[in-house]
Amino acid sequence: MPEITTEDLLYGYMNGIFPMAEPDGTIYWYSPDPRAIIPIDSYKPSKSLRPVINKKLFEVRVNSDFEGVMRGCAGIRILGKEESEESTWISEDIIEAYVALHKMGYAHSVEAWRENELVGGLYGVSINSVFFGESMFSKESNSSKVAFHYLIQILQANDFKLLDTQFMNDNVLRYGAIEIPRDDYMKRLQKGLAAKRKFNGRALVQ
Repeated sequence: MPEITTEDLLYGYMNGIFPMAEPDGTIYWYSPDPRAIIPIDSYKPSKSLRPVINKKLFEVRVNSDFEGVMRGCAGIRILGKEESEESTWISEDIIEAYVALHKMGYAHSVEAWRENELVGGLYGVSINSVFFGESMFSKESNSSKVAFHYLIQILQANDFKLLDTQFMNDNVLRYGAIEIPRDDYMKRLQKGLAAKRKFNGRALVQ
């Protein structure tokens, strides 16, 4: 019997908690205080990223290889969770559960491709107007930054209210992340869950 199910994931996110696996595969649930979020409306790409975006160095796709993005992220965790090169919180059970959630339409990936090769991207969970960012990876310079830029474009175009990044670290800080008390986060979460939205990014990136 799987250690984590899609029902567990949906219940967890809707109640402000999320899973991480230990090196032995044991899954624990977390609800940090303070909580890190990225304000959607105030994001601006860095000056160094703008020419990369304008030159279209990467082909951006949405949900074309969700599992591939997860496995790319399984090496180093850099969005939300703290960075670690020696261990990963993304176990096989985690991958199986999130891929199933993706097939149900709740989990999404934004991907950077070059010459038909997946070279960077990110994934997360979308429930109504809340996007719960999970992790990102990069095989080429700026590829994950481009994926994040388009994630923000998608969230803005679909009028999302909350982008959760869980823990603060240097990576999310560069995207404008802030920390808020857990009680404040829970209030924003409930408002976001009450606003019905859909994660629709294909028209935006194609």
